[in-house]
Amino acid sequence: MTGPETVVEVDGTVVAVPEGASLLAAVRAAGIELPSLCSDDRLSPAGSCRTCLVRADGRVAAACVTPAAPGARVETATDDLRRLRRDAVEVIVSALPSRALATGNPSELARVCRSLDIGPEAARGAGGRGGDDSHPYVHLDRDLCIACGRCVRMCAEVQGTFALTLVGRGADTQVAPGTGGPWAESDCVACGGCVDTCPTGAIAEPGPGRGLTSAHRPSATRTTCGYCGVGCALDVVTRDGEVTAVLPARDGPVNQGHACVKGRFAHGYLTSPERLTRPLLRRDGRLEPASWDQAIGEVARGLRAAVAAGGPDAVAAISSARATNEENYLVQKFMRVVVGTNNVDNCSRLCHSPSAAGLTASFGLSGGTDTFDDVERSDCLLVVGANPVEAHPVVGARLLRRALRGARLVVADPRAVGLARHADVHLRPRPGTNVALFHGLAHVLLAEDLADEEFLRERATGLPELAALLDDYPPDRVADITGVPATDLVAAARLYGRARRPALVYGLGVTEHLHGTDGVRSLANLAILRGAVGTDRGHGVMPLRGQNNVQGASDMGALPDVLPGYGRVTDPAVRSRAEAVWGVPVPERPGLRIPGMFAAARAGELRALWVIGEDVCATDPDANQVTRALDTCPLVVCDELFLSETARHADIVLPAASWLEKDGTFVNFDRRFQRVRPAVPPPGGARADFAIVHAVASAMGTDLGCPTPAGALAECGRVAPVFAGLTHGRLDREGAVPWPCPDPGRPGEAKLYEERFATADGRAHLAAPPYLPPGEQPDDDYPLLLVTGRRWAHYNSGSMTRRGGNLTLDPVDFLDLHPGDALRYAVDDGAPVTVESRHGRARLIARISEQTAPGQVFCAIHFPGSGVNRLTSHHADTVTSCPEYKVTAVRVSGQPRRGTTATGQWE
Repeated sequence: MTGPETVVEVDGTVVAVPEGASLLAAVRAAGIELPSLCSDDRLSPAGSCRTCLVRADGRVAAACVTPAAPGARVETATDDLRRLRRDAVEVIVSALPSRALATGNPSELARVCRSLDIGPEAARGAGGRGGDDSHPYVHLDRDLCIACGRCVRMCAEVQGTFALTLVGRGADTQVAPGTGGPWAESDCVACGGCVDTCPTGAIAEPGPGRGLTSAHRPSATRTTCGYCGVGCALDVVTRDGEVTAVLPARDGPVNQGHACVKGRFAHGYLTSPERLTRPLLRRDGRLEPASWDQAIGEVARGLRAAVAAGGPDAVAAISSARATNEENYLVQKFMRVVVGTNNVDNCSRLCHSPSAAGLTASFGLSGGTDTFDDVERSDCLLVVGANPVEAHPVVGARLLRRALRGARLVVADPRAVGLARHADVHLRPRPGTNVALFHGLAHVLLAEDLADEEFLRERATGLPELAALLDDYPPDRVADITGVPATDLVAAARLYGRARRPALVYGLGVTEHLHGTDGVRSLANLAILRGAVGTDRGHGVMPLRGQNNVQGASDMGALPDVLPGYGRVTDPAVRSRAEAVWGVPVPERPGLRIPGMFAAARAGELRALWVIGEDVCATDPDANQVTRALDTCPLVVCDELFLSETARHADIVLPAASWLEKDGTFVNFDRRFQRVRPAVPPPGGARADFAIVHAVASAMGTDLGCPTPAGALAECGRVAPVFAGLTHGRLDREGAVPWPCPDPGRPGEAKLYEERFATADGRAHLAAPPYLPPGEQPDDDYPLLLVTGRRWAHYNSGSMTRRGGNLTLDPVDFLDLHPGDALRYAVDDGAPVTVESRHGRARLIARISEQTAPGQVFCAIHFPGSGVNRLTSHHADTVTSCPEYKVTAVRVSGQPRRGTTATGQWE
């Protein structure tokens, strides 16, 4: 316990609780459980059910709403208190039907009644209020509602969606969606918070998980979510080898007992009949089932043939942010030790490689500078190019909660979505103008003396060059470039510049540009100017990673130019350290990046490509050229859960295990290593990528060593000292440990750069890149700018989320456009629309709203059949080759309204 404490006595036991804690917290600290049907420690207290009555200094009070006063004497165990609590519970139960207390009911209310010897006969309600089964994940049984309000407070205080309310009066009060219609048509985002907090089962998950909550703590497997990069800790409940429920861990270091629709509910794909369970080999142009021995043998023969024909650099591998750290470590080791090439990359190339390059150049390391817990304590949040409410819902909810509690909020995003609706200032720059926007903010910081001169003098370099550049970016000129009014720019800079503890959070709207690395560096300038990094005067710079292990895949060296821990392959000392562990020479020439792999394949220079867990035909830009590359390459091997579009173009398809079926670790967006544990076995003959890589290496005559994931992480620590203090055993004990962590006896470094920056001179480096236009501009033929991104119900290519109830919640791929543009181009709301770019064509469903600015359109990437990434261009960040997904010139044309299928395809 940290901070001031209050000492009280509970039934003769002296306990200490944080200052301001309730008597209920003190009672629990004494090891005593009381019923508390309106209370959840994640929520503000209500004191409405009167089931937690105690006597404090002679006065009977509801423990949940009574502060613990210093020296208070609390009684809980007297006969009259037990009788009062029992009477309160009996009154509540009396209005419910008998099924509320049925044998085996796991609800909190049923457990309380069993502890008080209150039987089903006490439930005498007639029922008949009905229910709501419209939602795939949330079932409402109005007869079980006790109007405790926990679900309403959870939706408002934790999730921040405000989708629920209490309706009716007196005994007829009950929960309902705030919009008044069916639950499935409400504002609910299916985070599961209401399900998890409901004490009676009135709001429950349908099916075998009904009534289970994180408070119930059934026997479960603790693991880390395999969707976005937040790193939510989850408890997976199973029965007979199948997942029954996935519950947010109350003690999760990032999610703190919360989850989103994906991590909480989107596990139906595990048992999809479309899961791959046997290897497939292409014979006579068709993929046909084969044995593992046959498949592994063919992979080994194909790789040997590719090396014989074109040398080691004729082979390449694309590793995966969906794979564990240990699997990524093994893949890069396989390529360097067995094949003899640095041709290994991962999908961070397509999203956050500019973060790695930009943050390293500015500060010295590639990760975020602070923990998210620090960010949440900020008094001013600058959120740029990110929509965490949809793409990182648990983080989005925590940021919104902080803003609602008083932190100032500045959002820079072309669309009026998510946090932008609650912002003090919403900056809406034209896509592709980030660098000018950030320079404009920096100009104001310097012009109005809002920079930290002492920090700049003692801990930073590059100020004269930046100051000279910023003379060319006054607010009026920046307004002309970005479309952001000068008054808004100045207001945003003043909020950030005058804050006592500002924090900066950003996403793919900063990185996925032709000048994405310049964007990251220009954004980092703001934190440096304010002295808000490596000090107690701010909470630095936090990139929101898109996939579950984007950070870890790169940390493990699944990149063409660095080894584990980001040591350069061109550095003899770095290679020497790896060679001492691996026992073979390490190639010194950097390998191919993902775009270079495809170009080499089209040119006939790449003869074998191993794609692990990535549907590159769906997620990579200029998809027509990606498909051509796969069709040209003599050998394409694909590890996948389903027969994806990429797998359809492969020569060998290997059925892989999902994140709920494997062992290892992930690294989340604020550099925390956390354990991943198998909750269920993979179906049929599917195998973890870790086992697959070992099998291929063995077939090629090499023992990769580290036969277990635990051994792989331990070996990685010998190659990369920055991870030397991390082991599975330590993570099992401590839960989450951030890197850098070079010492097993010391904690990881959560807040970076408190003493010095990791650059060569120990200083933060300001950057002065000029604003340069994006790779594409609209013209008369392609007058609109397309931005691509994510929506709340789906994840990446949708291979997992489209195989379950999420498809009911978000069934088709929409193109969002402004009403004025819809009128101009004769597009009707809800009608099919054709979108064309200079690179390809896609077909989507129009959705008209003012969330999107005039002249801009937006769509997601979750429905590969729509062909969205046939539209995106070959333009990429000049430093890292990260594609420019956020700026594509397009035109749209409406079509006669026709039906669509459940996958969003036209009939």
